Amino acid sequence: MAGLPPGLLIRTAKHVWTTLWQTMMGQMAPSSKGGDYQRPESEFRQRVEPEGAYPPEANRYQLIVGMGCPWAHRTLVTRALKGLEEAISVLPVVPSPDEGCWVFEMPFRGCRTLPELYRQTQPGYKGRATVPVLWDRQTATIVNNESAEIIVILNEAFNEWAGQPEVDLYPDSLRSEIDTWNDRTYQAVNNGVYRCGFAQSQAAYDRAVTELFDALDAIDQSLAQNAYLCGDRVTLADVRLFTTLFRFDVVYYSLFKCNRRRIQDYTHLGPYLRRLYQLPGVAATCDIEAVKRDYYGNLFPLNPGGIIPSGPDLEYLKAPVEVVVDR
Repeated sequence: MAGLPPGLLIRTAKHVWTTLWQTMMGQMAPSSKGGDYQRPESEFRQRVEPEGAYPPEANRYQLIVGMGCPWAHRTLVTRALKGLEEAISVLPVVPSPDEGCWVFEMPFRGCRTLPELYRQTQPGYKGRATVPVLWDRQTATIVNNESAEIIVILNEAFNEWAGQPEVDLYPDSLRSEIDTWNDRTYQAVNNGVYRCGFAQSQAAYDRAVTELFDALDAIDQSLAQNAYLCGDRVTLADVRLFTTLFRFDVVYYSLFKCNRRRIQDYTHLGPYLRRLYQLPGVAATCDIEAVKRDYYGNLFPLNPGGIIPSGPDLEYLKAPVEVVVDR
């Protein structure tokens, strides 16, 4: 190899790596023919309802979460804001850098990995084994694995055992507005950062990053008028946006190439992020070391060396926040 011309060596290495990268990305992040990342739909979509197959009960249900995952983080924030820590327990899983799946720290129901639990629940299951999972201990089944629906369930179904039952994150009077915000932020921001990071062509990345920052600019302007997305109260729209914003400067800005601007540099989005972080119970759900470990340490196609950065310092999230709105 020492005698090979440098140009040939470089071209060969690039060809081999590009082929491997495309193969790994295709399995990790399915895309369209144009290279746009396409997130598969969740498949377990049952509800917790008084007259249904899964009635609300204290200590019957469990959240299976990965602490680095923004979709799972939504459920932890909702659980904290509602005061459901005593009624619904949490079982963490960690990503395996070698197996490409979530793994239990201790075997759970005889399962070492989350895919094994999915297949135990539904024999022959071939879909993705994702977090969060709302697990029913009594029937040993997965009730739901769609984060957007689990947070609605947590908000509505367990008020009898909630420490803060008066907190309604999805009030009837604001549902239309909340749903509108959710539609706006999901594709452009929540999933938008992944569309940037997992893009498999320059054109796909350019589309995603432009849509992402157009949306962030619009949200920043909206927050000039209100403390939260829907006015002066926290809703599920804020919960869904928060977990993406919390990871943005730490992971998405660099690893996912979302580097036009940091969230903390926005006039209104920066204080908004701090305001949400400082709500009672929320900071305890934020594990920045797990976030860095899970993204930098486990997304091999994006960070082959697996080197985890030491920063940034997140002490700024604890800085006092003044509610200043332009009227």
